[in-house]
Amino acid sequence: MEGIKNILFISYDGMTDPLGQSQVIPYLKGLTAFGYHFTILSCDKKERYVAHQHHVSKSLEGFPITWISLPYHKFPPVISSVYDYYMLRKKAVELHRKNPFHLVHTRPGVPALAGLWLKKYKGIRFLNDIRGFWADERVDGGMWNLDKPLYRRIYNFFKNHEYECLEEADYNVCLTQAAKKEILEWSNIKKNPLKLEVIPCSVDLELFNPESITEEMRDSIRKELGIDPADEVISYLGSVGGWYLTKEMLQMCYKIYLQRPQAKFLFISPYNHEGIMQMATSCGIPATKIITYAASRHEVPLLLSLSKFSLFFIKPCYSKISSSPTKHAEIMAMDIPLITNKGVGDVSEIIEEFNSGILLKNFSDDEMTRAAKEMYSRSFEPGSIRTGAMKFYALQHAVLKYRSIYSEIFSQEEV
Repeated sequence: MEGIKNILFISYDGMTDPLGQSQVIPYLKGLTAFGYHFTILSCDKKERYVAHQHHVSKSLEGFPITWISLPYHKFPPVISSVYDYYMLRKKAVELHRKNPFHLVHTRPGVPALAGLWLKKYKGIRFLNDIRGFWADERVDGGMWNLDKPLYRRIYNFFKNHEYECLEEADYNVCLTQAAKKEILEWSNIKKNPLKLEVIPCSVDLELFNPESITEEMRDSIRKELGIDPADEVISYLGSVGGWYLTKEMLQMCYKIYLQRPQAKFLFISPYNHEGIMQMATSCGIPATKIITYAASRHEVPLLLSLSKFSLFFIKPCYSKISSSPTKHAEIMAMDIPLITNKGVGDVSEIIEEFNSGILLKNFSDDEMTRAAKEMYSRSFEPGSIRTGAMKFYALQHAVLKYRSIYSEIFSQEEV
């Protein structure tokens, strides 16, 4: 057991968002076993906070983790983010005065700016968990239009601070080998090669376990959703829009429907259900073939378990070489084959290594038709895809890597 260390974890994503519940809280819970005490400082959207605050607080009971939520502001653009940054920084300083932190661990963007400030002006050690090329994601996702001078200035500001955070951090983490290779080739990083570890998004293999799903549970949810036993379910998990290529995914669904009229398409997605239905109709898919469902985290494994296949398409752009889709880990953990596209993080290499799905080279009609045919001609050994998830995406592997990084950072105190 290592000596107790107080760690501040700052996230602009709320703990009431799916990402907070899948890619923050489980890690920190695991790390408390090694003598670390955490304060989570997050920005939560009002409606999600009201709906999920009790569940998140309940999940933290019994752990030395304090969660402090600040309101997330979206409007007006830019000014709201600046305001949130100052509120995060102000609250962090206030907490540090009461109970000093030994380390600040941040997610990218606004939290990383706060972490950098705390290191420079308060002397707190800094773990820069970049989790992606944040500024480039905003451009590739259509949120920042670089043709507009204001957004060009914002982009340059965050890119310059991204480089500074990499240089000044006591340690850095990224999600993919592709991102690590890219970062280590950046010539404007004076301290390259950096202290940089790859930790992909992880999955809770106990929660996402097909053996925990009974046939009675599946029958019940099928009845609720209007799915007949003869229907073949193709699922999508996650948000739509931005770099998630909803139109292309529905075009793929149409190609499957043409070959398998018994197919139904289940979109497990928190928002924009009406938009999904409208786009599906425009692609030629009957409304009776589309099911949308906004699921809480604990419902996701059961819903996924209905799937014969799952699919997701993500824009194969520059920023996405740094992406490790959480949905990929969760789909693999449920032993479900996948249809997806090349050009996203390490996804292609993982699928090829574990024979866990079908990769599209592009989004042409011919390529989608090929994939629709292949998904029913390929064989996938039962249990092998989940074995791949256990090897590559296991939560415990990530927890142990973070523990090693924390230990190295704190060992510098004694040098």
